[in-house]
Amino acid sequence: MALSRLAFTSIDTSLFSTRKPSLLPLPSYSPPPVRTTIPPTRPLSITTVRSSQNPYLTISDADDASFDDEKPREECGVVGIFGDPDAARLCSIALHALQHRGQEGAGVASAAPDGTILSVTGLGLVSEVFSDPSRLESLPGSSAIGHVRYSTAGAASSVHNVQPFVAGYRFGTVAVAHNGNLVNYASLRTYLEEMGSIFNTSSDTEVVLHLIAVSKSRPFESRLIEACLALEGAYSMVFLKEDKLVAVRDPFGFRPLVMGRIRASGATVFASETCALDLIGADYVEEVAPGEVIVVDKTGINKSCLASHPVRRACVFEHVYFALPHSLVYGMPVHESRRLFGAALAEEAPVDCDVVIPVPDSGFFAAQGYAEKLGVDFRQGLIRSHYVGRTFIQPTQAIRDLGVRLKLAPVRRLLEGKRIVVVDDSIVRGTTSSKIVRLIREAGATEVHMRIACPPILGSCYYGVDTPSSGELISNRMSDVEGVREYIGSDSLAFLSLESLRRVMGAGKDGAGFCDACFSRNYPVPPRDEVYKKEEEGG
Repeated sequence: MALSRLAFTSIDTSLFSTRKPSLLPLPSYSPPPVRTTIPPTRPLSITTVRSSQNPYLTISDADDASFDDEKPREECGVVGIFGDPDAARLCSIALHALQHRGQEGAGVASAAPDGTILSVTGLGLVSEVFSDPSRLESLPGSSAIGHVRYSTAGAASSVHNVQPFVAGYRFGTVAVAHNGNLVNYASLRTYLEEMGSIFNTSSDTEVVLHLIAVSKSRPFESRLIEACLALEGAYSMVFLKEDKLVAVRDPFGFRPLVMGRIRASGATVFASETCALDLIGADYVEEVAPGEVIVVDKTGINKSCLASHPVRRACVFEHVYFALPHSLVYGMPVHESRRLFGAALAEEAPVDCDVVIPVPDSGFFAAQGYAEKLGVDFRQGLIRSHYVGRTFIQPTQAIRDLGVRLKLAPVRRLLEGKRIVVVDDSIVRGTTSSKIVRLIREAGATEVHMRIACPPILGSCYYGVDTPSSGELISNRMSDVEGVREYIGSDSLAFLSLESLRRVMGAGKDGAGFCDACFSRNYPVPPRDEVYKKEEEGG
């Protein structure tokens, strides 16, 4: 395959600053029921097809559901495949590996041999959206992209926001799947609407398609680059055209994106995590570099430079919580970094104890590292049920408090009469941590010491992670760690220091190489839109 690197430095970006193009109003589009077929010449329109299963979900408040609901949530995961005759089916399988990154919606789009791009999307898990085999059979072709989605807190689930989005414009058809968040979305949307654009979704991803449509550059890669130069924030995206697949990552590299190759067919694969590559029999090739655009077509693989930035700012929370432990993220094994977080925490905050237990599942490796460092027994003192969904919503607080018991069962014989250290990956609001402490005490533990394998979360994320507002974060509300300890009711509490987190991750001075704004409040790309500014000001 031919490899080449081009620097696009002559793209006219004045379109997005002072000069405004004259645009005609763009027509809206009503999607057909089950399958989408868009001819290459149709005017710009976004289409999404709802699965017949799984009605609109009602997302509960964190206190009303399980202990998972208090954790920050990655908003989505993406996958793209070029060069395999079973591309759509492989995409759907790969999405199963990325299901932890989004459970509210899923979809796959494929480039059919006749030049159309077809898509099937729906609300629910991947297994629900594609429960009917005919849905995948309706997506022929050797290239496809897929997406799993988790919407932002407070936003109602809508099938219209489920990706991939498919749009027809004057030069053909394009589909996109996006992981990340654009901090200048509101201003871009307002600008485009003033110029006549009509939006069919409330997703920031849609502005990318409109920017591509209004660009005057040729060919498609130049239009895409010109559009991306107007974006601020986090984006790891895969684009599907009739004859090519394009992957692009923002210049800071906030969200992960890797490239692989399927062993059986030699097809090229892009995915948010390497666990998706493993599931479909693909070998890891490399991480897509920050600011890189990779075009895959019949001629080979061509790499371009969107825009360079001297310091990468990859999200460190991928290693704290988001990514699966068997994934390789930013070139580092996730399970190993978590084990090292626990070992560093044991050095900083040791405690006389009998047993170390994790909060399953993400606290497992950190607890293991903590126990190994102290030479203390490591046991599974809390057993998690994987068969309880998000349906436990009851009107009284007494019944709500049973929610944690539905998910976590204490092993009384391991805890009774023991001094317990319980290790979790993070504390957000603190309500679930207090319930876990009480659960362990009621199981007979004489002491309960809480250890957290990351620093206190002080600020919200604006780069593709759903976190509560700063006012809801317990470490931001409380003046010190002692206040948090009193709130959750543990005998002691300690967080991993930011310095140790950076050391384990190999970050440079002041966290260079990684974004740790949720801990440090040092935002690499300052929020521009009013909604974010007000949040930072405590509004």
